Amino acid sequence: MSDKDPQYVETAKKVAYNVSNRVLPMAKMPATLLEAYEGLFAELIADKAGHFQASWDALPASAQKLFPVAEFHGFYIANAWMQLSRVAQEIADSAETEEEMNDKQYDGVFGRLAEASLKESLRKLKKARTDRALLNSIKQVMAE
Repeated sequence: MSDKDPQYVETAKKVAYNVSNRVLPMAKMPATLLEAYEGLFAELIADKAGHFQASWDALPASAQKLFPVAEFHGFYIANAWMQLSRVAQEIADSAETEEEMNDKQYDGVFGRLAEASLKESLRKLKKARTDRALLNSIKQVMAE
């Protein structure tokens, strides 16, 4: 799955699941969506391009101290999943046929969404350094 140790992956997966479960009940998710979620998790936890790790490393120490990196990685993955789910639903709602969907340009949508999600997650983390309510809110959605 990735070069991350099993404990890191388990922690990130637990947090990602907890956050996602607040919005989309994971136990009631259709098998195809759950499979898509697992694929997204595997891709983003692997971080082959190194975007997540580089972004984490660039954070001020005061932001890094708020959460262990594995927990924040899970938070980011859940954020990406929710954004991707919203966009997929909008695409499905707007396209009348599969042919119309194929005709539209959706190439690169996943990459752009993952990047936007990472930026949003980093912004929230930085803001949480001085916004106690935001920090508590993030902690609450990460918890079981």
